[in-house]
Amino acid sequence: MGYITPTLVGKFPGYLSPSLGLKFADVPHGLAAISKVPTFGWIQIVIYALYAEASSTNFGYFDESFSKQAPGDYGWKPPLLATSNVELRTKRLNSEIANGRLAMMAIIGMFFQDGLTGSAWGEWALYTTSPLRAFENE
Repeated sequence: MGYITPTLVGKFPGYLSPSLGLKFADVPHGLAAISKVPTFGWIQIVIYALYAEASSTNFGYFDESFSKQAPGDYGWKPPLLATSNVELRTKRLNSEIANGRLAMMAIIGMFFQDGLTGSAWGEWALYTTSPLRAFENE
């Protein structure tokens, strides 16, 4: 989302941190944004991530019923994955896992390109000093 959404639809209007005078428009895309987000913003992100992780276990309130479920089955049936056919369900879940792995590889590639060129959408032709071009003219 941090690479794609701001590029396609723009950024939120207003201030990210009114006390620091930091507007959403002042925060760059990609890895450069890491140093621009205030410390309290990072604390909020970490707290939310911890909450999301803890909520997946129902905060320990329903341990007995929670442990009887299949791994990853939280009672919500996604429309395209839900089926009573076991083989079809397994195929769909494996496809979902494969797509998730592909997405992870894609974002790592975007991180690499952003770190190398300064932009996830960088023009490779403009980056002539890349060490990856060392043997290009030989």
